[in-house]
Amino acid sequence: MLVAQLSSFGRPESVIEIVAQGDPGEPGADEVTIDTEFVPINPADILNLEGKYGAAPPQLPMIPGAEGVGRITRVGSAVRHLKPGDRVLLPGPGCWRERFKAPGKVVFALPEGVDPKQLAMLRVNPPTAYLMLHQIVAPKPGQWVIQNAANSGVGHCLIRLARLAGLKTVNVVRREELVNRLREFGGDVVLTDGRDLDARVRSAIGEAALPLAIDAVGGSGTQRLARCVSDGGTVVNYGMLSREPCMVDGRDTVFRDVRLQGFWLRKWFVDTPPAQIAAVYRDLASKLADGTLAVEVEAVYPIRKIKEAVAHAARGGRSGKILISFAKD
Repeated sequence: MLVAQLSSFGRPESVIEIVAQGDPGEPGADEVTIDTEFVPINPADILNLEGKYGAAPPQLPMIPGAEGVGRITRVGSAVRHLKPGDRVLLPGPGCWRERFKAPGKVVFALPEGVDPKQLAMLRVNPPTAYLMLHQIVAPKPGQWVIQNAANSGVGHCLIRLARLAGLKTVNVVRREELVNRLREFGGDVVLTDGRDLDARVRSAIGEAALPLAIDAVGGSGTQRLARCVSDGGTVVNYGMLSREPCMVDGRDTVFRDVRLQGFWLRKWFVDTPPAQIAAVYRDLASKLADGTLAVEVEAVYPIRKIKEAVAHAARGGRSGKILISFAKD
């Protein structure tokens, strides 16, 4: 089988390689085998290839990839809740591979009739948006939430999930050409980033409560969001697109009681029972099925063009996700 493997850190398209490995073999009694269909390339994957991801550097060689979708091909004799042909989320990390063998207890069947490309992006972005909206500050209809990197996969999900919760969104982007696009997608207010962001936010929403900010940028971007939230508000940081440490001025933390909190989806996986995780994903998958959630896909590359795919994903100015297909030629 084919896997995408990393043996050293560096420029993404230079360090990623296609390697042939042996088939994982027949599943044990409590195991299943899965044939991969699609995997996305997320910002964290690019950081992993560069050796710049925030967690402890992984041991090399490694197979990247935190999420994807595939079909069950074989099930062990003790597995009762799955059958061959069921479509399932890949149990990451290490998803950039043609075939998996995994414990049956960590896998569950997804609904049929949903675009597998959208399901490939279900494991990371939708629950990240959902959990940050619901677990940090209890959502109250009519309140506002602000986010930067609003044109990202998480950003798109947050716009739609916030509306379902009765919240309104302020969406911050870097490029003017994204403003109308995000308004059409459902963003209530869309603004380009800048030093006077807080003044423009207040001009748009008045004195309405804005208790929560979602930050994917870090650096001075964190500070600009901190200036926008209401007194006692919280800034949740889940990404470092600027490659800089988060900044929050003491005038906000001391005199306005603004808090900075981190969010890492992997910790949720560790702390949450499998049945509860499956319930969240089934709910989010139903929102993919009815069109409530959707993430734009810019390009799909076959696995043998992995170098071109990661180079594309690492470029700025994209309008959607880059996916890798494991479909047989």
